[in-house]
Amino acid sequence: MIAASPSPNRILSIDVLRGFDMLMIIFADRFFMSLHRGADTPLTQFLANQFDHPDWFGSTFYDIIMPLFLFVVGAVIPFSLSQRMQEQNTKGQLYRKLFRRFVILFILGWIVQGNLLALDAAQFKVFSNTLQAIAVGYVFSCLAFIHLSKNGRYLLFAFCLVAYALLLTLPNVPGVGRSTLLPDQNFALYVDRLVFGPFDDGLQYTWLLSGLGFTATTLSGLFAGEWIKSDMPRKKVASYLVIAGLIALSLGLIWGIWHPIVKKIWTSSFVLASSGVCYLLLAAFYWIIDVKGKTGWIFPLKVIGMNAITAYVLSHVIDFPGIAEDLLFGLEQYSEAWYPVWTSIGGFVILYILLWYMYKKNTFIKV
Repeated sequence: MIAASPSPNRILSIDVLRGFDMLMIIFADRFFMSLHRGADTPLTQFLANQFDHPDWFGSTFYDIIMPLFLFVVGAVIPFSLSQRMQEQNTKGQLYRKLFRRFVILFILGWIVQGNLLALDAAQFKVFSNTLQAIAVGYVFSCLAFIHLSKNGRYLLFAFCLVAYALLLTLPNVPGVGRSTLLPDQNFALYVDRLVFGPFDDGLQYTWLLSGLGFTATTLSGLFAGEWIKSDMPRKKVASYLVIAGLIALSLGLIWGIWHPIVKKIWTSSFVLASSGVCYLLLAAFYWIIDVKGKTGWIFPLKVIGMNAITAYVLSHVIDFPGIAEDLLFGLEQYSEAWYPVWTSIGGFVILYILLWYMYKKNTFIKV
């Protein structure tokens, strides 16, 4: 659906944080890897490593990008869903909108990473993308917002963490024994391969049981959105976000001693630790933008954030750096190892111009 203008009750810091998150996805990862190939210094090596996923245990900055996407989706729910609950005459109308968004996000996930456009069943993957994780977290968080009290939602958050942790450690995996948090030895991956069969993506990422973690991450954003939407003074809201971030991050790191942080299977310790970082990032953006009113720097991120899903899908479907190569090929003879840096920047500029044009025309694509 194309909206002619943004909703008047949008929180600017949330849009800008979403834009920051998308900037990391559509530009920063490729840029820093290209920069290291050109410069090959310890600093560029560190930056490139931070924009790559670890093999299994632990976390880098890049591991925060996907949780932040879910977190921001959750933060918007108290605003968007409250308005829809007032506008819709029946729960059925509301459920249809939620189901519609769920389906659209899944289809977009199939286009981006599920090989849907290959039109070949042998290549098709049922569940293998961030947008589909968002679909799961969004629907269950919305249902919790509609049907549960605030305390009920906190209990659901805790249930998701505990239940998923138990599912990762108690069941037996055929041919392996007791489930462990190791590649090919965890119950979540076994369930995915059992259910999806030939349509499993064949990777070590897990999706079905990890839906409990996706829901918990989205709920953590919902809690932040409720504080922002409340009548609390903005400085108090910012302090709540900082405190929640420090507590969640600490609990995640402590729990991670016994229940390791593994992004690929979205362990409960990873949910807590990553949500803690998300709270702290939102607190920083909220303090600077909504408390202090310093907004002179936000326009580029706002342009991206207002059409975040459009930016995500286009960046995965269209090879913008490849287009930039066709336009900048003459620079290769002069830049040598630095050439991928220029094509990364050029590809991003082309995508940004499209997003800027949509912003100027008040065209905001929502699902």
